[in-house]
Amino acid sequence: MTSGKDRTRPAVLGGPAIILVEPQLGANIGAAARAMLNCGLTDLRLVRPRDGWPSEWAVTAASGADQVLDAARLFDSTAEAVTDLQRVYATTARNRDMIQRILSPRAAAAELRADWAAGVRTGVLFGPERSGLVNLDTTFADALITVPLNPAFSSLNLAQAVLLIGYEWFQTGELPPDRQFHAGPTRVATKAELVNFLEHLEGELDATGFFSTPDKRPSMIRTIRNAFQRMDLTEQEVRTFHGIVASLTGRPKGGREK
Repeated sequence: MTSGKDRTRPAVLGGPAIILVEPQLGANIGAAARAMLNCGLTDLRLVRPRDGWPSEWAVTAASGADQVLDAARLFDSTAEAVTDLQRVYATTARNRDMIQRILSPRAAAAELRADWAAGVRTGVLFGPERSGLVNLDTTFADALITVPLNPAFSSLNLAQAVLLIGYEWFQTGELPPDRQFHAGPTRVATKAELVNFLEHLEGELDATGFFSTPDKRPSMIRTIRNAFQRMDLTEQEVRTFHGIVASLTGRPKGGREK
């Protein structure tokens, strides 16, 4: 096989952000960047890479995908990495005790392509090589992506996982005819807008003593967040929910009881 590099041909670029949460090795980041550019993906976001950034090992492993590495952005948290996105998918190999949509890479790619065509900003989360994403990270996701592989041996390295999702994305190419979009003067809410509302709601629930058992609070928070993620809210709907919470509590968002 040849190197596969031909700078005389037009590049096919664009698509969802690829968000690597706490990747462990620079070489793995570089290999993931190479897989991204294979599939025309260029928006790489790194959350707390273990060995720091930038990385010479990443450059070597990227094998020429420098434009992906040069544009990579560093974040302190998953929340910051997805703040401007409107739809997020999380990859997982584990059966999580959560009520979330679970899609194959092919089904997720069809949705990602439809969103891209509609101007919706999307991203895909990938967890650390050894442990994968934690439950808190998946609360930012509208759906989970699981790769159907040998149930007795379904382990993938980071670059393989990125390539599988990227390949399915690249193969879609055209807008699925049955996808419906939000119409009207509003738009799909960003993750920052949704998280802002959820923090407002959770703060009011704390104030009213809803979380009466501290040990159960984290799981209850995840349940609430997953429920709202599945609702696919618009920016207008998020503002309406802010108003509902403010009306029920008798004080505006951010206000304190007198």
